[in-house]
Amino acid sequence: MKTVSVDVAVIGTGTAGLAAYRAARAQGKRVVVIESGPYGTTCARVGCMPSKLLIAASEAAHMTALAPGFGVHPGPTRIDGQQVMARVRRERDRFVGFVLEGVDSIPAEDKLRGHARFTGPHALVVGEHTSVEAASVVIATGSTATMPPQLANVGKGVIVSDAVFEWTDLPASVAVIGTGVIGLELGQALSRLGVRVSFFARGGSVAQISDPEVLHVAAQTLGAELDLRFQHAVVGARQDGEEVLLESRDASGNTRSERFQFVLVAVGRTPNVHQIGIEHTGLELDEKGIPLFDPLTMQCGTSHIFIAGDANNERPVLPEAADHGRIAGDNAGRFPNVLPGLRRTPLAIAFTEPQIATLGESYRELCVTGQHKFAIGKVSFTNQGRSRVMLQNHGMLRVYGEYATGRFLGAEMIGPRAEHLAHLLSWACQARMTVAQMLDMPFYHPVIEEGVRTALRDLAAELEKGAPAVVDAPEVLPGV
Repeated sequence: MKTVSVDVAVIGTGTAGLAAYRAARAQGKRVVVIESGPYGTTCARVGCMPSKLLIAASEAAHMTALAPGFGVHPGPTRIDGQQVMARVRRERDRFVGFVLEGVDSIPAEDKLRGHARFTGPHALVVGEHTSVEAASVVIATGSTATMPPQLANVGKGVIVSDAVFEWTDLPASVAVIGTGVIGLELGQALSRLGVRVSFFARGGSVAQISDPEVLHVAAQTLGAELDLRFQHAVVGARQDGEEVLLESRDASGNTRSERFQFVLVAVGRTPNVHQIGIEHTGLELDEKGIPLFDPLTMQCGTSHIFIAGDANNERPVLPEAADHGRIAGDNAGRFPNVLPGLRRTPLAIAFTEPQIATLGESYRELCVTGQHKFAIGKVSFTNQGRSRVMLQNHGMLRVYGEYATGRFLGAEMIGPRAEHLAHLLSWACQARMTVAQMLDMPFYHPVIEEGVRTALRDLAAELEKGAPAVVDAPEVLPGV
């Protein structure tokens, strides 16, 4: 077996791993990256980009359905599923190609192919061919779509989101298990492209929303278009020819069996840390078996091991993975002189229609510290001017401010073009602006951002009233 000695070993070549490699190399260190699967990030292959390609196609179809509301009457809409999926795969491959160009630029001596596993705190074995001795290690092994036991090994009709982007045509019907970001994005897109879609959720959650008022509006708004079945448990499934017979049970205990061409399981992702010999590292693990780490340095305890991206399960989105990797790689290269890196304001967006966005401190997080410490302002998009002009007048924005300082803390929303509103608000949050300072900023007319101003004015009025007396009754949160 070949033996290699390096300053830094990076396990994984996804977004976090590639960022870690570049950051460690910038320290002038000898670095290797280790990959057991195909090169190319989750985002490019099966995540952000291909899903947005499918969503873009669905938006084009949906606009033809909305056109009569403007007095515009197009001819019959024909959706060619093969053309839709051909474009998704073609453009997906193009995005993957950009990532592969970056991997190709890495010197061959810096790349190792094969499954990596720890045999000691500083020792790795790659496949059956190479032993690696590393002064520091970055775990950037990503995550895998979770498959519940009752749906595992059912047959070809039960899939995870990765498989969607290999379709050569649109299916006739899909059951989506889960109402998180991935399930809602893909399910709504397929529904708007003419696929019969039903959603099944054990609870009542919608994407990443924790604010009860925003959650209520989101469930109503999306439920008006989609077949959303909350409080429904999947009891089992059976492959029957070309279809899956899915059995579910509602909150009253009633069971129901239905046939779908595919059952798309979208109940979350599991960090890939359980098959890498983590037990040989000596690291302290949490209840899920993930190493405990410092979110400012990515360092696991006081060790020479760092963990980044989906593997640490902190904020499993691409921008965070890139920041994680950069911080982890930089600190692995400079170990033991570990320094905190730049962590940005949390920002998460679901590209549903209307879009869903959360930023800064969530409602749930703020309630942990005490609801009497923050005020809430809100706006409904039902009568917001520009939203009505565009026939996109659905949704709600709730914004949070700190009583003691007037500082803007965060927001949750479902609404038109929320991706843009969320960026505007997250920048203000990271700049630690007060609500008064935000209201001093320019707002044009007529724009969606005027809804932000309305919510901020409402928040300013609540802050002006001052903090209410402490209430002993606990706040009831969604899902609790």
